[in-house]
Amino acid sequence: MEGRKLLLIVLDGLGDRPIKDLGNKTPLQLAAKSNLDWLASNGACGILDPIAPGVCPGSDTSHLSLLGYDPFQVYTGRGPFEAAGAGIAVKGGDVAFRCNFATVDRDMRVLDRRAGRIKQGTVELAKSLDGLEIEGVRILFKAGTEHRAALVLRGPGLSADVSDTDPHEEGSNILECKAIQPGAEKTARIINEFSRIAHDTLRQHSVNREREEKGVVPANAVLIRGGGIFPHLKSIEEKHNMKSAVVAGVALIKGICGSVGMEVLEVKGATGGLDTDMMAKAKAAMDAFVDKDFVLINVKAADICGHDGRPMDKVKVVERADQMLGYIRDHMTESLVLAVTSDHSTPCAVRNHTGDPVPMLIFGEGVRVDDVQTFDEIACAKGGLGRLRGIDLLPLMLDLAGRNVKFGA
Repeated sequence: MEGRKLLLIVLDGLGDRPIKDLGNKTPLQLAAKSNLDWLASNGACGILDPIAPGVCPGSDTSHLSLLGYDPFQVYTGRGPFEAAGAGIAVKGGDVAFRCNFATVDRDMRVLDRRAGRIKQGTVELAKSLDGLEIEGVRILFKAGTEHRAALVLRGPGLSADVSDTDPHEEGSNILECKAIQPGAEKTARIINEFSRIAHDTLRQHSVNREREEKGVVPANAVLIRGGGIFPHLKSIEEKHNMKSAVVAGVALIKGICGSVGMEVLEVKGATGGLDTDMMAKAKAAMDAFVDKDFVLINVKAADICGHDGRPMDKVKVVERADQMLGYIRDHMTESLVLAVTSDHSTPCAVRNHTGDPVPMLIFGEGVRVDDVQTFDEIACAKGGLGRLRGIDLLPLMLDLAGRNVKFGA
């Protein structure tokens, strides 16, 4: 079916809560954002529960939902998507995990879950662990974005029904992996042996010796979590007859989008960190419409500020994102349907994801413009779109773009 083109911008971790030091405003309310406010005042607004009301979303489940896939039906764990995003060709029967490079002391107590948000040297560290064999099972291990990595186990008798080794808090020891269901004991043993080998190998690695000489914390351990078996997902093109692409800096998002048949556009400077080149992302997305019908842009930076508890930095990220939207405004045509939202809230006071809904707007020819004048968590709640689930957003865009199929006679 022919129709207009779709651009979905996901400002990762954008949602927040009122902050006393900001005059009881959210970073989004405080930021100068003329382009986002213009789009809100000329579009339709609402708030979005990425999964469902009160459900605290992960970036993986929320992006599946935003792409029109019910995470309750298709989600098997974050690991497979992290592995795909890191460039591991996952096969049927493989069990995949998401990992962090971390810093531990001699007693395996976690001092820093992200190893100082390590950015350099992770590829070399990962290579020292890739290709191991434990109990006849091949170990595939690759670095992802910053401190993140992916682990894949390939071999007979494996199960994803095992517990995490990540204690999810600093000051606690790395956990022993245990079988959650009968038949997963072998996988648990392999994970524990890999964890031991990883620590022995990494603490002696030249990358870590150099870090310690510079007074920087070493990445001397691997925290393992989110195991799953790679699911089969019908592609975006199969579902909606659209050629699609994604511009993102985070391996997880690349993995999810690549798993549903979206072309992953590699853009110079478009990292998953605070230093990401948002303008480069916008230019690449707009250029992609030469042969693509649907493009998703993910910007991770606001989420990082939320996790680190830095509200003023989050304000600055919003203002940079607004400049990105200014470029898109200047280059979009009447053939484009634009949606801006987030995959979850990451309030600076909480420093983690929460179940708070996120603001959203849809802009394009034919949209029913409401009375909302600013793009923020409070104003958008009064918009004409009301309160929706993440899985509802793409159908709304498809309908506005003239790409929906009639349900019934």
